[in-house]
Amino acid sequence: MKTTLRKQHTMMSTLFFVIGCGIASSQELNDGWETMFNGNDLKGWTTKVHHYEVGDNYADTFRVEDEIIKVRYDKYEGDFNNRYSHLYYNRPFSDFHLTMQYRFVGEQYKGAPDYTILNSGVMFHSQDPRTMLKEQDWPISVEMQFLAGVEEGVERPTGNMCSPGTDVVFEGRIDPRHCINSTSDTFYGDQWVTAELVVYHDSLVKHIVNGKTVLEYTKPQIGGGVATGYDPKMKQDGKLLKEGFIALQSEGQPIDFKNIKIRNLKGCTDPKALNYKEYYKISDKGACTYE
Repeated sequence: MKTTLRKQHTMMSTLFFVIGCGIASSQELNDGWETMFNGNDLKGWTTKVHHYEVGDNYADTFRVEDEIIKVRYDKYEGDFNNRYSHLYYNRPFSDFHLTMQYRFVGEQYKGAPDYTILNSGVMFHSQDPRTMLKEQDWPISVEMQFLAGVEEGVERPTGNMCSPGTDVVFEGRIDPRHCINSTSDTFYGDQWVTAELVVYHDSLVKHIVNGKTVLEYTKPQIGGGVATGYDPKMKQDGKLLKEGFIALQSEGQPIDFKNIKIRNLKGCTDPKALNYKEYYKISDKGACTYE
């Protein structure tokens, strides 16, 4: 009898565990997060390599292995020749929370500029890659820069802001610097680092590293220098950037990316509406439904 009761108790516990896991999984599927990378291939993404046409993934720079997007240079020939590359998600975003993990691996490609060692990033509010000219080096965009420590004991924060063809307002004024350092720790070796971006159209931008907010600024806009070879029509200095494309960067240093997800932050913020979501931070009254 005790054995039978024990078995029934075990079965009920297992049942509740399965049901509980099912509920948790259901919540995870409906919390607004969208997986940007399917883990198998680069479907939904477009490459742009400096000196090459849009869509030409020169020398298999971006590839997928083991559910990881990998940046590699083993098929490159000759000098690096500033073959900076970007892998674009095929949809623009305005108000969003982006999260991913990255790690630096291997050796920098011989001949790549010294500043690109253990250096990469993610571009956002970028121009459409189809508007980039063949000889354009950097997209007009804002970058969350990823760095790793090169020399033990020498600080080299990650999650910085860099601005090819753009400006941002930092501490109340347009900052003239191309890059603004974050307050993050310095990370060494090939450890995975979690990077997050919270972006509210042309208003506030937050950089988050391993759960800690490390940089905030406002009013991303077209301006500044650094980017070259662009179509002049695309460089409308002073124009606030309300939305744009997201791209992973390749600068000569092998790097891995995984767990790339995004959540839209604009929608119905009325709790009385059927499609209200607590994670919506930017109100879109026209999106609310009540019946």
